[in-house]
Amino acid sequence: MHIWTKVKRYPKLGLILLAFIAFVALGLPDGLLGVGWPSIRVGFSIPLDAIGMFLTTVVIGYMTSSFLSGFLLSRMGVGRMLAASCFLTGVALIGYTLVPQWWMMVLLGVFAGLGAGAIDAGLNTYVAAHFGEGLMQWLHASWGVGITTGPIIMTFGLTTLNTWRFGYRVVGGFQIALAACFVLTLAMWDRNNAPSSDDAEAEKKLTDYKTPLGKTLRQPQDIWASTSWCWAGWRGRCWARAC
Repeated sequence: MHIWTKVKRYPKLGLILLAFIAFVALGLPDGLLGVGWPSIRVGFSIPLDAIGMFLTTVVIGYMTSSFLSGFLLSRMGVGRMLAASCFLTGVALIGYTLVPQWWMMVLLGVFAGLGAGAIDAGLNTYVAAHFGEGLMQWLHASWGVGITTGPIIMTFGLTTLNTWRFGYRVVGGFQIALAACFVLTLAMWDRNNAPSSDDAEAEKKLTDYKTPLGKTLRQPQDIWASTSWCWAGWRGRCWARAC
């Protein structure tokens, strides 16, 4: 109760804590697959290299939502986008454990990627716009906490309960609970994102720009930077999931 009182008194502190937790949650699924894959492929009776198909669909979803994150932020607002993304990711992760066929899990990978990409891009944009570069470093460190904790959760499920499904259900449930937290704090996100009426000529924040997508696509340097970022992100996530 004391913590909740502090959060209500200092709403920015609450948003920062929630952003850190969200990035921990973002890293959790990336740490599950590498440990759980041997059991997953045996359960679905698929070859070892079938993981490539699954990773491809996750990355397609991730890149799509990352690319459209500016449009989504301008239409939905950061709080609503994060709530919807966490819920989508959580449902997809739990769905992995319920589907009877491998192709269904591959299909759900698209939705898991869509949710993860929107969370990543949305939080990065919001923190860069409102809190600066220093906090960004700690935000990304939180992802490291998540990807380190994921294998521990999966190992517990495999050794204690003899099932890979436990790990995905725990992380999926955590994502849905996080979505509920974003819904409960929507007013804080909207209030912190509202333009100041005291200074009409105040410096624009990153989330204030409404650059059309077509104009962005006409900038070669932006296309090159986006392609390089997506490639690096794809390599890093595939490495993390396969380890």
